[in-house]
Amino acid sequence: MVQLLGILLYPFLEGRSGDEVMQLALSLFGLVVLGLALAVVRSTPALTWVAVLIGVPVVVLTFVDVFTHGAQPWHLWSDIFHAAFYGYTFVGLLRYMFDDETVTTDELLAVGATFTVGIWLFAYVYSICQGLVPGSFIAAVNYDQPRTWFELLFLSCTTMTSTGLSDIIPVKPHARSLVMLQQIAGMLYLAIVVARLVGLTLTRQRRSEAS
Repeated sequence: MVQLLGILLYPFLEGRSGDEVMQLALSLFGLVVLGLALAVVRSTPALTWVAVLIGVPVVVLTFVDVFTHGAQPWHLWSDIFHAAFYGYTFVGLLRYMFDDETVTTDELLAVGATFTVGIWLFAYVYSICQGLVPGSFIAAVNYDQPRTWFELLFLSCTTMTSTGLSDIIPVKPHARSLVMLQQIAGMLYLAIVVARLVGLTLTRQRRSEAS
């Protein structure tokens, strides 16, 4: 729910990259999301100490990124640790879902949470790609400028959901390969999770009939 709230919050901060207060507010909101993600990891079979080990540099680099105005290499390192953190959270949530033997409300909420974490993960991966290979993504507006965080999040969301409505276009080979990987990941995630939930539901029905 906090990540969905962020989707509504980011447009108010878009285009105000020179405003340190707004950038700090956005970063603090991101830290709230990270804190909640860490709490989620503690409820999964994943190792909390690994998440903390990755999360501490994320917090430090977030503030460094704000006060250096996104200067390199700080911005790139911040993206790398963010991607690592969300990647580990994604794996922890997957393990949590597949450890359960029954379908509960918590299980269904975990399906949605894992999906949004995956969207954020690939948005940071795209940001890393843009930092390493400038000009990886273009758009109809200011096509020669680096894409903003919200634009990359929009690309990740449209790719993950397979809607294909994004006006952000990957033009470099590395960027295109990452987009293809997310398309495959999004499709497989939905297929595997649906099959898992249906299988658990049928198993529960059979046990009920047998008893």
